[in-house]
Amino acid sequence: MTTPEPTLGPADLGTLETIACELAREAGRLVVDERPAGLGVSATKSSRTDIVTIMDTRSEQLLRERLAERRPDDGVLGEEGDSTAGTSGITWVVDPIDGTVNYLYDIPQYAVSVAACVGDTTRPGAWRAVAGAVYHPVLDEMFHAREGAGAFLRTTTGVHALSVSSVSRLDEALLGTGFGYDAQKRARQGAVVARVLPEVRDIRRAGSAALDLCAVAAARLDVYYESGLNPWDLAAGELIVREAGGEVVGRGGGPASADLVVAGPAVLVAPIRALVD
Repeated sequence: MTTPEPTLGPADLGTLETIACELAREAGRLVVDERPAGLGVSATKSSRTDIVTIMDTRSEQLLRERLAERRPDDGVLGEEGDSTAGTSGITWVVDPIDGTVNYLYDIPQYAVSVAACVGDTTRPGAWRAVAGAVYHPVLDEMFHAREGAGAFLRTTTGVHALSVSSVSRLDEALLGTGFGYDAQKRARQGAVVARVLPEVRDIRRAGSAALDLCAVAAARLDVYYESGLNPWDLAAGELIVREAGGEVVGRGGGPASADLVVAGPAVLVAPIRALVD
């Protein structure tokens, strides 16, 4: 049985946003500052190319410990560990390193994602993030938002309000996407890319869904789509896109889910969804 959704005022949401930022930064500094010189792969997940590094596990352990200290009544859903139920109606959905393959190869396109969510995180469309942060530790960029208050990027030069792209023509749009780990799924995704590529300005595949979503919010990408995303890939980034004025939908225009995520300004989301749905 799902715990009833809590009543959260502006101060409550601000507190959750602050915690998300602080924890994402702390975990991000851990994975950069303590990255082993001979980084090892501790396990595989869905396939031989879907990996878990030692630092994925350490980062999630840190996030869980900090949440247990600061929010003991909340639940936690993480990529590398089991779901922990709470009694408050809030579940923290965390990705300890989004872009693990990039991290393994020392490609600086990875992030830590932390989001406070309400609802049933096991069912698409039955939950939403109300506060969240995505921290890009190599560039020291913190993307963050809380429900109803806009989305922001905090850098060494200050805090910048985010707004999705004003591009309205598909043939002028820079599109981001990603691929799964299963070989057969990659083949299908490659066929979709071949269909989409002639319709857009160009395509980028950076390797971190959380950062791709934040790039949409910051108008670094005009629009984005991907299939195979889990709640921890999506939670904070979806909120940040929405608060930046964008739209995030799934198959048939319904909620974003593992089947499909399309994010961007509504004028671009519709034609992209028509091509890939």
